[in-house]
Amino acid sequence: MTWRQALLLSCFSAVVLLSNAKQKIFMQESDASNFLKRRSKRSPKSRDEVNAENRQKLRADELQREYYEEQRNEFENFVEEQNDEQEERSREAVEQWRQWHYDGLHPSYLYNRHHI
Repeated sequence: MTWRQALLLSCFSAVVLLSNAKQKIFMQESDASNFLKRRSKRSPKSRDEVNAENRQKLRADELQREYYEEQRNEFENFVEEQNDEQEERSREAVEQWRQWHYDGLHPSYLYNRHHI
């Protein structure tokens, strides 16, 4: 390939790339006018913008509240299961103690309750 062919090929590829980039660089006229109509940093917010921000904040607060409520419910369930297991273990231990110390002469503790 001679240097002229390489030069022509690089120029042709540059033209093609620039024609594609032109579509990405320039925006439509309606988009440009909307861009220029946007408020500056010092101008007050419109009522719609304030309402939209408030809706976003309320939604974020609601999601956070739901998350913490779910975490609290999971923890309460965990604690309840732990207490149930501990209660079951202590009940079994008491029952084993009663069976071990039962002398066979008197009815077992369960049948010897005094009902008032």
